[in-house]
Amino acid sequence: MNREYLIDSFIKEVLCKRIFALMIVVGNKLISEDIFDVQFSCDISACQGACCVEGSGGAPLTEEECSVLDDIFTDVKPYLREEGLDVIKDKGLFVMGQDGTLETPLIEGRACVYSTISSAGNLQCGIEQAYRDGKTKWKKPLSCHLYPIRVKELIDFTALNYHKWSICDSALSCGVARQTTILEFCKEALIRAYGEVWYVEAAETMQVWLKEKNIK
Repeated sequence: MNREYLIDSFIKEVLCKRIFALMIVVGNKLISEDIFDVQFSCDISACQGACCVEGSGGAPLTEEECSVLDDIFTDVKPYLREEGLDVIKDKGLFVMGQDGTLETPLIEGRACVYSTISSAGNLQCGIEQAYRDGKTKWKKPLSCHLYPIRVKELIDFTALNYHKWSICDSALSCGVARQTTILEFCKEALIRAYGEVWYVEAAETMQVWLKEKNIK
């Protein structure tokens, strides 16, 4: 075994330990400390729904979610803008992104095709509006619902990380004002993804972690 290999293995081991030291294990989920520590709450009046238009790609989708979009499109269609419907007619309800994953199509490379404009001039999700009106039981893609949490599937764990984005700076101020952590803000989405039992355990773990942090 050569020296370079040993050094490389040592570095990888150190980095791995460092990463795990900054994560909290709940079940088979690795949770970034930021999700317990950072306070966050969307303030759409300030950001005007920027997450629906900014970024290099559409909202990530699973194959199952693509099937759901097929099933509910008729009910969602009346809520969508003509520009979005034109793109859907041309490209379909979902596309393959540059990284090889499924995602929602974009209007001229910017806004999501499923975004609409509210009476206040803010971008919002047309799928969610249909859901709120009782037209569909599916609220929105899970990747959108979980934001600012991003999910990474590993071999033995699922990693949950905080995705910091400058367009969400107002959400940080709003989170502080409301004393709401990312975990609490994403409660509904996390229960949707992993179940209420897991969320309760995560919330209890957060309280213990915050208490220990304050003691230190």
